[in-house]
Amino acid sequence: MNCTRELRVRLAVHTLTIVTAIAFSAVTGMAAEVGYLEKDSQTLFPIGFYELPEDDKALAAMADAGVNLLRCGNATDLDRVHALGMLGWMPLSLQQGPSDGIKDQVNAVKDHPALAVWEGPDEVVWNFTAYSGLHRDMGVYEFPDEWWKQTPKAIAYSEDKAAEIIPNMRAAVEWIRSVDPHNRPVWFNEAQRSDVRFVRQCLEFADITGCDIYPISTNERNLPRMGSGVDRWERVGKGMPVWMVMQAFSWHELGGRHESRGVAYPSFAESRFMAYEVIAHGAKGILYWGSDYLTNDVFRQSLYALTAELAALQPFLVAPEEDTALRLIEFAEDMQGLGVAHTVRRSGDDWLVVLVNDDDHRHMGVEVSGLDAIDGRELAILYGEETIPVSQGEIVVRMQPYEVKVYSTSRAWEIAKREGRDYPGE
Repeated sequence: MNCTRELRVRLAVHTLTIVTAIAFSAVTGMAAEVGYLEKDSQTLFPIGFYELPEDDKALAAMADAGVNLLRCGNATDLDRVHALGMLGWMPLSLQQGPSDGIKDQVNAVKDHPALAVWEGPDEVVWNFTAYSGLHRDMGVYEFPDEWWKQTPKAIAYSEDKAAEIIPNMRAAVEWIRSVDPHNRPVWFNEAQRSDVRFVRQCLEFADITGCDIYPISTNERNLPRMGSGVDRWERVGKGMPVWMVMQAFSWHELGGRHESRGVAYPSFAESRFMAYEVIAHGAKGILYWGSDYLTNDVFRQSLYALTAELAALQPFLVAPEEDTALRLIEFAEDMQGLGVAHTVRRSGDDWLVVLVNDDDHRHMGVEVSGLDAIDGRELAILYGEETIPVSQGEIVVRMQPYEVKVYSTSRAWEIAKREGRDYPGE
């Protein structure tokens, strides 16, 4: 088993007999391969956006940047992404149950070759438990933190709503599975701190879980929260594949009460850290939300530089993790914190080693062992100058605070596109 840091055991289970994770569907009673995408007999790591540009040129720019999954509302949307070789997911208001509207939506697209995933209602549990709008907009709670204090009123409200919503969603999913000839996976995205007990009831009839985290604002830049989010949702889902929804906006662009978080775009380095952070922690997909609000085209190009980099690594991203281990060789007082996350993958004769320092302090002795298969070969850091030989089946590297190091046995995995990689953020 591959440990991403000392004393840390990954919950997700990997197997060499398939290329995707296995999840049990309580609705169908059958094992379904989920987590990655399948297109033209090729397995793909999801690199997605919620935004579907109306302009064809803007849509083509996404495809050129390696984006392979977009949120679609109807067959026309799916036609557009299909024409560019991408796939789509379909959001459904499953809380209505198998209504005529849901049935019409599903029947209209169930045979479409570009449709890859069914999406349940966004943050459905969050919206009947802790959502601040229950106090601010709807007057359900008397004060905003009633849910966290678990007052009788908050508990009663959540139980009543769960008893209404969750059975409806189960019935809707049961109907969808009965008519979907391709048995597409069902995905539920939640807020990062959504209630475990209610979410697990929903996941009894889902295939993919995950959450959205947007950590960059003028007051905070908590990058390691992304990896902690993957860890939490692997535990919530008991090893179910996790998709992470990432920040593609500045909070001020959302308007209203969000403007108080100010003008703050992730730098390219921060976006890159967050992407490799969730991959190293075991995420099976990355999706970006908020880009349809974007007014900063330079930041957009930095995101596309990153998605293009990730797309070039597709064979590694869907490969099983190699049986390696990471150890920090330091004084005890230097080892406080989250440590260094890592993942090692192989594609053919080439290997990829990803290291992500989750801490705000340096680690000067980061040992990765279990590299015996490439002993004597050299690893080159992608998009950098550093090289390091593999000796006695291991490497030892040094890492600065929040540093990412992506090594490969070949620089052929680098892409030529460099525009956007120097974006400093705001």
